[in-house]
Amino acid sequence: MNALTADAPAPRDRLGRPLHDLRVSVIETCNFRCPYCMPADSTPPDGTLGRAGRLDFDEIETAVRAFARLGVSKLRLTGGEPLLRKDLPQLVARLVRVPGITDLALTTNGALLAGQAKALREAGLSRLTVSLDALDPTLFRELTGGRGELADVLAGIAAAEAAGFESLKINCVVQRGVNESQVLALAGHFRGTPHVLRFIEFMDVGTCNRWQAANVVSSRELRDTISERWPLRPLREAYRGEVASRHAYADGAGEVGFVSSVSEPFCGDCHRARLSADGQLFTCLFAGKGLPLREAIAAGEDTVAERLREAWLARADRYSEQRAGVPGKGRRIEMYFIGG
Repeated sequence: MNALTADAPAPRDRLGRPLHDLRVSVIETCNFRCPYCMPADSTPPDGTLGRAGRLDFDEIETAVRAFARLGVSKLRLTGGEPLLRKDLPQLVARLVRVPGITDLALTTNGALLAGQAKALREAGLSRLTVSLDALDPTLFRELTGGRGELADVLAGIAAAEAAGFESLKINCVVQRGVNESQVLALAGHFRGTPHVLRFIEFMDVGTCNRWQAANVVSSRELRDTISERWPLRPLREAYRGEVASRHAYADGAGEVGFVSSVSEPFCGDCHRARLSADGQLFTCLFAGKGLPLREAIAAGEDTVAERLREAWLARADRYSEQRAGVPGKGRRIEMYFIGG
């Protein structure tokens, strides 16, 4: 154990927030073109890296080991669409062995999950989150830019269940005038199952999704809509910094969550860092610029850990709490590049 791990306390940023969670984008492209993330008509032409531009598995493991030394215990693999990354179960098998990592999850659109769920589970993946914005097949296809089939995602969920993933998180981004009609349909579909449906407010991540505040359906509205049909009761958070506010169906038919980055910001407890597919550190989902770490990764785990410590100690990000006072100019990193 080196001096950094043995002697130095886990870093806290300028607002006193520790570093506990890491989201690693293993690929920056996707097989869907969802308008709120990677719209086909406005995705920047320089938005993809190509194979040589992405961190390889050795580099990702070195970075994760350094993050774990600074207190990260929860790791989530994201994209783009992470299941597009070749041999992903091999990476999972390596990362679950990193000392300090106690929870390894993956977020996917589910289209390729049926063919990979078993291998991912056998490799040691702990949890899965599947994005699903509609249960109407025609609307679903439209929301994926004409590239997705609802049947593929539902087959992926079924394959995950068969592989031993007992409780999935199902994420739905709700946009006013777009897929509000699907809220009760989704709630009804997953009620009575062990899966946890989470509704996410449409966020102003990046600059290519034409975000407007008028398109946001607040969590309060969503809770009221569902509770009118199936009464809800609030649950206590499972841990400090939990992103979703949790509610249980009063009749015992499961749980539903709400992620309220726009209407109820939770920056004060944000302890997440993000590593992009090309090796940049982002300390906020709404950041405009990352810290390149690839050279540090090449120098080894100790160098990465020192750079991370310096960056985290200097961190003061709280965009969602300041949103109203932040100028709208300037380009922010796109969601598909660092994951949600």
